[in-house]
Amino acid sequence: MMDSQMFNPIWSIILAGGDGGRIRGFIQRWLGRPKPKQYCAFVGERSLFQHTLDRASGLCRQEHIVTLVAREHRREAWSQLEGRVGGTVLLQPKNRETAAGIYLSLTYIRARNPQATVVIYPSDHFVYPEHRFLDSVQRAVWTVERLPDRLVFLGVSPDRLELDYGWITPGEKLDGSAKHQIRAVGSFVDKPTAAQADAALAGGALWNTSVLAAKAETLWQLGWHCFPDLMARFERLGAAIGTPQEVRTLDEIYHDMPAHHFSSELLRRVPDRAAVIEMTGVLWSNWGKPERITHTLRQIGRQPAFPLACLSRPFAPISPVIYEGGAPASL
Repeated sequence: MMDSQMFNPIWSIILAGGDGGRIRGFIQRWLGRPKPKQYCAFVGERSLFQHTLDRASGLCRQEHIVTLVAREHRREAWSQLEGRVGGTVLLQPKNRETAAGIYLSLTYIRARNPQATVVIYPSDHFVYPEHRFLDSVQRAVWTVERLPDRLVFLGVSPDRLELDYGWITPGEKLDGSAKHQIRAVGSFVDKPTAAQADAALAGGALWNTSVLAAKAETLWQLGWHCFPDLMARFERLGAAIGTPQEVRTLDEIYHDMPAHHFSSELLRRVPDRAAVIEMTGVLWSNWGKPERITHTLRQIGRQPAFPLACLSRPFAPISPVIYEGGAPASL
């Protein structure tokens, strides 16, 4: 395990606080009840959330995993955490956008290890094959050890125009081999217009997977630079961790917690503090739309766990894409 070989252990943040609103209707038709998409098993027996937990535990100790869950989804999360010991589960009082979720999780990591190297994983994305994805995460962690002032992102080469994804424009080469280059970031483009996405695609930009590795202290300093109103609250919480005032302080700071977007309000301001590694040989998709789910499963030749009648419209069949190692037996 890489974690045991490094001076500063790896910590993982799993972001599972969203409600998957864009595919709520599809899930309602399928299950007959609402359920956040990260807790759904669209194929096989494990949910997206459980896949993410298992991937994170492949690179760090269980006790170094911090999972962010919406307070109203705690029963769903507890049922899926059964059998997975260790780690910290944070119940976020309310969703105040991505920056609050990231920095709440980071507050608890800094309380135990301010020098930690942190990997942040969204819990609602599909990746295959998982071992190649983890190889890329490992390279990102090693890069952070060499470039500790950078946020290191994983990017994916796009195969189509996509307006709902974030894009990363790579800059100059910083390090790495010819096959696994570490590039500076020229810019982040979040939720582009059609013209912006077309220009990004033509210019060799990458899809932003939102998976990133960074030093906890680097993230913290950037938070103070971009969100001072947010960070003052989390400093207060950090001082209360482990005391009888911890839970009350958490509720109090969320009472008037400002809503900030990590991507549009931090990343777009400090692209010079970021780097990107392109994942190769990895199929990645943000399953925020039903058609992305079916498209991905057909690419790897797997049948969905839901009836196709639940979809709002039919999809033309596509030929499976064969990845080295065959179809994923663990899905």
